[in-house]
Amino acid sequence: MIKVTILYPNNVGMTFDMDYYADKHMPMVAGLFGEALQGYAIDKGLAGRTPSEPIPYLAIGYFYFNTLADYEKAFGPNAQQILGDIPNYTNIQPVLQISEVVH
Repeated sequence: MIKVTILYPNNVGMTFDMDYYADKHMPMVAGLFGEALQGYAIDKGLAGRTPSEPIPYLAIGYFYFNTLADYEKAFGPNAQQILGDIPNYTNIQPVLQISEVVH
């Protein structure tokens, strides 16, 4: 299983509309990915290492695919629409990591 992680770092002046992300962006992307997508999840940052420390990430999104090729085939033709929607919910440049789920 492949996990695509999209991290939205927290810095001064960064904004993130969780309602838009959860209710519009992620469902739209899931629809574009179609049957290749095995599932998705969203984390909303609450605190850093301790409850009093700032959160390192405002949000983290996850997409799960059976193979890297499945992700590439799903993302490629939809990249412009997906990336074009980012300014509707954040001014953050997301960081993306693709991982193999080991356990």
